[in-house]
Amino acid sequence: MLKKIYKIIIIPYTLFLLYLMFLGMGRFQYEDNLITVEPVFSTIKFIQGTHEWKNIVMIVLGNVIMFIPFGFLGWVFPKFKNLKTLLFTFISAIVIVEALQYFTRMGIFEVDDILLNTFGVYLGWLLCKGVEKRFSY
Repeated sequence: MLKKIYKIIIIPYTLFLLYLMFLGMGRFQYEDNLITVEPVFSTIKFIQGTHEWKNIVMIVLGNVIMFIPFGFLGWVFPKFKNLKTLLFTFISAIVIVEALQYFTRMGIFEVDDILLNTFGVYLGWLLCKGVEKRFSY
């Protein structure tokens, strides 16, 4: 039953995330192409420079939590049950999305986003394994 629900919602969910990444949350087109390539340090600077915990949770944890569902892609595509295959494919896809944000200037190419999103997929993969073990899928 969970797998059927997942198969139905993953495509609209993906489209919703793409909307958020390019148009949602008050996005606007930057005048310049922006890139942040210093891993971890840019997130630390963001946390230090933000006065509201709500913003930290929304941005930092959101970049992890929103990608957890992609750890379950093995339910739709069996080859993604393999962690290496899942992560290689996901990292390739998210780099393309970040590059599109850069080239369209509808976001910033951020290495930390790639790291946080990938961590979310990994957590999702672990959760998927736990669900499968618990419910013997």
